[in-house]
This record gives sequence, C-alpha cells and structure tokens, in this order.
Amino acid sequence: NEALVYNVLPLHVAKHFLGRRRLDDELYSKSHECVGVLFAAMPNFSDFYTEESVNNQGLECLRFLNEVISDFDALLEQPRFKDILKIKTIGSSYMAASGLSKEDEPAGASLQDRWGHLAQLTDFALALKDTLNNINRESFNNFVLKMGINHGPITSGVIGARKPHFDIWGNTVNVASRMESTGKAGNIQVVKETADILEAFGFSLEQRGLVSVKGKGMLMTFYLLGRRGSVRTNPLADDDVATALPNGAHHPAGPDPASPS
Repeated sequence: NEALVYNVLPLHVAKHFLGRRRLDDELYSKSHECVGVLFAAMPNFSDFYTEESVNNQGLECLRFLNEVISDFDALLEQPRFKDILKIKTIGSSYMAASGLSKEDEPAGASLQDRWGHLAQLTDFALALKDTLNNINRESFNNFVLKMGINHGPITSGVIGARKPHFDIWGNTVNVASRMESTGKAGNIQVVKETADILEAFGFSLEQRGLVSVKGKGMLMTFYLLGRRGSVRTNPLADDDVATALPNGAHHPAGPDPASPS
C-alpha cells in the first residue's frame, strides 16, 4: 500500500522503497555528514502519570500526552521547519533530526549551506518550549522540557520487515541524548562545537562548564538562551560573536565546571 509507506517512512526513504529497482531483501541505510539531532524530554511527566480511577486508569494522562505530542508534530507542518524530521517518541521524550533529506554539501560550502538546517532545529526546540508553555497555561500544569542538541555525521536506515522503522545511529546521536540527560529542566544543552555554529547563526548561549558524559569524559557544554535581541537573561554582546567559521567563534567566560544533574 503506497499510502501506508508514505505514512510510516520519511518521504525520501519512501521513494527509495517504492522505486522499481529496489530488491526485496535490500537493506536501506545511508551515511550523512551534516545532521542535527534533538532530544526533548518532559522529566516531570512520570510524576504526573498515575493509573487511578480518577483519571480512568491513566487514560486521561495519555490523552494529555497525545495532545502535547500532536502539537509538537503540528509545528513540523510550518515551512520554516521544512528540513526537520521527527524520528520517534519514547514515552514522553521526543526525538527529531535536521538535514536528513538534504544532500551533503561539499567541504568548501558556506556555513549557511552546511548548517542552516541546524539553526532551524534550534528554532524548533525553542518553539517546543513555547508550545508546551501555552499548553501549561490552558491546562494549569507546569510541565517543562529538558533538551539536548548535537550535530555531525550519522547513519540512517530502516529496520524491521513487518513493521519497518526509520531510525538514526552514531556518536552524534549518542552525544545529543547525553546532552538531554545531563542537562537541567527548562534548558537546551549543547557541546562547544555546536555552540560555536549556533552563535554564528545569531543565537546567544552561556557556558555551563565541564560535564561528565558517559563514554566521552568531560565535555564543555553551553545552555542556549535564545535568539540575540529576544533574550532577557545575559545576552551576549554583538562584539563577542564571530560570524565567520564556527571554529572561530568566541564564548564569554562562564561559570566554574559543573557536574551533571
């Protein structure tokens, strides 16, 4: 069923599976050099979820979670987020990636061409926070998001026969997950290399310090404050922002090294 394939797989992957030259036993996988990865979790949802008669044995909790996830999904219909793809949800955690449908840019390509989609993904993360805040106001709740973003090479592919599932793997994905898990509620955490690129795209960040990351040792991390000009807390001065290559970006001195929460 062609419609079903387009419904369960990304457009560029569905076209591959529906192509005439594809072999039935062919494994779909692809390497990508320039991808952004986002993990967003609601750490206090587990405290909210209960299976009691007052909420129909948990049904009302799941109904609320479905509303939140559906509103997150609706953001992806906006043209400004055209390069972002939802990967999956795991409980109350939301995973998305950017740049998967784009062909890798040559090494000499501009920062905009290579990482414009990463700026999209970061704006999407900020939109997730705004969306959840609106839901909180309407439902009198106080849910918060804890998010992590990373960028770099990944491998994408489809696994499973009866229920094919598109997913992504690699060190970039693992570090993005660690940025979420070691971060603090209400914040978006990134490593220094990602912070450098985001500063060049007009985002403000503050240094958190060194964080212990499983399998990676101590990594210097930063919290995203928002877009310059719209940040209320400690915005970076324009003179502090390098607008050329990401490795040339400058970060102001931050707090002492921090331990993961």
